[in-house]
Amino acid sequence: MKKDTHPDYHMIKVVMTDGTEYMTRSTWGSEGDTMTLEIDPTTHPAWTGGNAQLIDRGGRLSRFKDKFSGFLGS
Repeated sequence: MKKDTHPDYHMIKVVMTDGTEYMTRSTWGSEGDTMTLEIDPTTHPAWTGGNAQLIDRGGRLSRFKDKFSGFLGS
């Protein structure tokens, strides 16, 4: 096997948005660095089933509905 083909794995600390911390191995940063997350599974609507609503900004949704209103015979 060739030398120096694998990335350098080291221990880093990950801080989630709610302040919880854990240690993990990563290729990110250097040994002992801290990665502070801005979005994580405890806060992101994709994981939490959040109450995100479809908002029509600039008439995009209205234009879409008008453009495809006759599609599929509806």
